[in-house]
Amino acid sequence: MNWISNVVRPKIRNILRRDTTPDNLWIKCPETGQLVFYKDVENNQFVVPGSGYHMRMSATARLKSMFDGQTWFDIGIPDVPVDPLKFRDERRYADRIKDARTKTGMNDAVKLGYGKLEDLPVVIGVQDFDFMGGSLGMAAGEAVVKGLMTAAEKASPFILFVGSGGARMQEGIFSLMQMPRTTVAVQALREVKKPYIVVLTNPTTGGVTASYAMLGDVHIAEPGALIGFAGPRVIEQTIREKLPEGFQRAEYLKEHGMVDMVVHRHQLRSTLAELSRILMKAPHAPARELPQATLPAPAEA
Repeated sequence: MNWISNVVRPKIRNILRRDTTPDNLWIKCPETGQLVFYKDVENNQFVVPGSGYHMRMSATARLKSMFDGQTWFDIGIPDVPVDPLKFRDERRYADRIKDARTKTGMNDAVKLGYGKLEDLPVVIGVQDFDFMGGSLGMAAGEAVVKGLMTAAEKASPFILFVGSGGARMQEGIFSLMQMPRTTVAVQALREVKKPYIVVLTNPTTGGVTASYAMLGDVHIAEPGALIGFAGPRVIEQTIREKLPEGFQRAEYLKEHGMVDMVVHRHQLRSTLAELSRILMKAPHAPARELPQATLPAPAEA
């Protein structure tokens, strides 16, 4: 046996392969199993070409896709106790928070921004599922309240992208308290007669669905999003019956009146801008001049 050829070279090859090949070079579509080049999905607003499956977007990517020029002002969120109950299961809750912050670069599950959407000032909040499943804790609740109150102060619409598995169990009753707190903040925005638009993404479940996610003036859902309080598997086990096809999916809920519209991600920005202008009674954005090459030729005499 040649030790250099059979042992050393394969190890060197493996080391080089690990260093030069990114882990996320390819993405597998959860719906069809299709392998897609990551950059193609990223450039397509994280919609899988071909299947149209809407993958999750990070909070920063979401804000970039909404604000004019991909620029906005971050809205600071008041500090809250990190681990009010000193909770521990297999690991300390404080360690889980630290890992989630390292992974996402966010302080907690909700990020806020203030800027312009097609020249109309708006406040936008994004709930990031990558941060502990987008779970609702004290910090996330404080962020939603802050977003609503900032919109009221600036007399602008508040648009919230929701994606969550529900209340954060590690914070117990403090998490559940965020449901009435956010409800009161929604009412405060309503009193100054400014719109609150909710975009339901995949998934939106639990206590979030039971509170601010279903209190908007308009509810938009992304295609295929799972929306409900308890998951379909839990419901089937409880009632011991087979649920209808597509139950709790965005399209099913639109047919049954739970959401107002299902909008493809590529049309979401223009739809939100138009809704905001209508609800704010703002003038329509000026029509953009068409390139000369696209103008119809004059009719012959």
